[in-house]
Amino acid sequence: MTGSGAVGPSRPLLRTAGGEARPLPVERWTADPAPEEDDVLARAVAPVLDVGCGPGRHVLALARAGHLALGIDVAPYALVLARSQGAPVLERSVFARIPGAGRWATVLLLDGNIGIGGNPATLLRRIAALLRPGGRLLTELEPPGTRGGRERVRLEVDGRAGPWFPWARVGVDDAHAVAGRAGMVVDDVWSGAGRWFARLDARG
Repeated sequence: MTGSGAVGPSRPLLRTAGGEARPLPVERWTADPAPEEDDVLARAVAPVLDVGCGPGRHVLALARAGHLALGIDVAPYALVLARSQGAPVLERSVFARIPGAGRWATVLLLDGNIGIGGNPATLLRRIAALLRPGGRLLTELEPPGTRGGRERVRLEVDGRAGPWFPWARVGVDDAHAVAGRAGMVVDDVWSGAGRWFARLDARG
């Protein structure tokens, strides 16, 4: 209503301890996969585990294409959205007990989820333990020139702030070093629509 003084909900932000505010692409997370994401999914081999699946768009796309896939996330509201669309998901941390550990052919870490836990090498070692021999990780990276590293962040929505938690950013320039510390190797790096992605394989 014009002139009512009503204000719509603000865009959710990821706020760093240093004061930087990063708008979160909620519209993208709740839409069908974008073409550059379809390109990533085309490189996935089933069965696929989507870590930090959110509303489940990647899991749902894989399932609709006939691939065995499972999503995990720790955000209950996101999982409600995923289940409402029929996406197979579990409320689970990647560091908790995961069904099929050691037998997943592909793990997805998209939408910045390589930052989960604030220590990418530790996260990638966990991913390597979930993969079967010859398995692959498909992940999203920050663009070249991005300064990576550990940080403290919190979510802010409509002026309300959540608790601080550890996060990390990994840029294309740091991918080989981070992968090496986790016992993985970078097999390929590519870009699409201004976003950057990589395939990592576990050594041996």
